Amino acid sequence: MPEGHLETLSLALIQTDLYWEDTTANLSSLEEKIAALPEEVDVIVLPEMFNTGFTMNISVAEPMNLTTTKWMKQMAAQTSSLLIGSFTVKEGRRFYNRLLCVKPDGTCASYDKRHLFTMGEEHLTYTAGESRLICIWKGWKICPLICYDLRFPVWSRNTASDPYDLLIYVANWPSRRAHAWKTLLMARAIENQSYLVGVNRVGMDGNGLSYHGDSVALDYLGEPATMLGSIETEKIVRFSKTELDQYRQSFPALSDSDSFEIV
Repeated sequence: MPEGHLETLSLALIQTDLYWEDTTANLSSLEEKIAALPEEVDVIVLPEMFNTGFTMNISVAEPMNLTTTKWMKQMAAQTSSLLIGSFTVKEGRRFYNRLLCVKPDGTCASYDKRHLFTMGEEHLTYTAGESRLICIWKGWKICPLICYDLRFPVWSRNTASDPYDLLIYVANWPSRRAHAWKTLLMARAIENQSYLVGVNRVGMDGNGLSYHGDSVALDYLGEPATMLGSIETEKIVRFSKTELDQYRQSFPALSDSDSFEIV
């Protein structure tokens, strides 16, 4: 491996209940959970809208570089990890369900949720993103996406022009659609020959929706490295870059994929 590239990447999946629209309580709770991790990891993954729960209440939105962004930078610095999660961001008169990948040195890259959940009227509140993000960390190429994006395979397609090693979904995915969550995550891992992590919340939100969790880490065959069930918990997993590369070389299905352009 080149210098600075990790053969094995360790990730912590934080599956948690969320305090409804209470940023202070959620950040405090998550800080305790992160501090309780038994060892240092390379990546920490939080659920979608980890500071409020999945809400259309724009009064909880923050400008960039305010409370939640500063907290993410602090946590990334303290843990020496890449911290990933989404929250509601205000820019001028627009609002975004924005995911940040924050590095220990305070630099961050962002992804705005492309597919807004129309059944929940998310499209009436938030502005859709226009581009995908590939975050490079310790030699690994990571593609982070948000919840409803999971249903749209073209958006997550692993391509020669924009490849990745690890696909991550952060989510507030309700219990009543748990079968779709688990099935689609496996499909995305298999079709993209990629490691995959899906981190969902548990508990009940302020709208009365139940969340079963079912956070997972999958290998490039769609086989589980871990499955978290329906309780609040944290789990550390490890992925091997050598094993991924060897599998792709032995079964080069990605080279036979259709070429296309998203317009």
